[in-house]
Amino acid sequence: MFTGLIEEVGTVVSLRRVRSGGSLTVRTGLADLTEGESIAVSGVCQTVSKKGKGTFSCDLLEETMRATTLGLLRAGSLVNLERAVRPGDRMGGHFVSGHVDGTGTITAVSRRPLSIEIAVDSEMFQFMIPKGSVAVNGVSLTIGPELGHGRFTVFIIPFTWEHTNLHAVREGSKVNIEVDILGKYVYSFLRQGGHIDTASK
Repeated sequence: MFTGLIEEVGTVVSLRRVRSGGSLTVRTGLADLTEGESIAVSGVCQTVSKKGKGTFSCDLLEETMRATTLGLLRAGSLVNLERAVRPGDRMGGHFVSGHVDGTGTITAVSRRPLSIEIAVDSEMFQFMIPKGSVAVNGVSLTIGPELGHGRFTVFIIPFTWEHTNLHAVREGSKVNIEVDILGKYVYSFLRQGGHIDTASK
């Protein structure tokens, strides 16, 4: 489980494609990473398979490369990094699982105020609500008040802009999207005809 508060922006050293997926190596200053631990790479939960001097590697499944932006990475790409939450940590942001729902496309970037507009498919858009939570490349953000035509806007404070890879996005850029996990559970519950019996309480 993650919070969407990015610890560091890492730099891709290499993405090596293999028959079953790929192997991603990232340069990082997170010195206390250990092999086997979980880390969110631009919002995608991965397992550290190898720790090097100032680098770590993880194995990418074919589905991960297809359904997220990780398959589009190349040497020099910037990736947001966040280690999993530990018991006792402060909980900022919102609950982020690292199980990306799909990718969105940047349709507009504004500097005054800092904001980005993102187009997503209808399956993800149904979970977007004004002032709701969304993770974009693993960054916990709040959806703006106006929604429409499969697009939503998120406003970004200067600190987040400077300390994540969002400052590098352009119109047409692909970003990883994870909708609010609580919304997905509520939607699934109601879709299956669920109801809460309060009569016996």
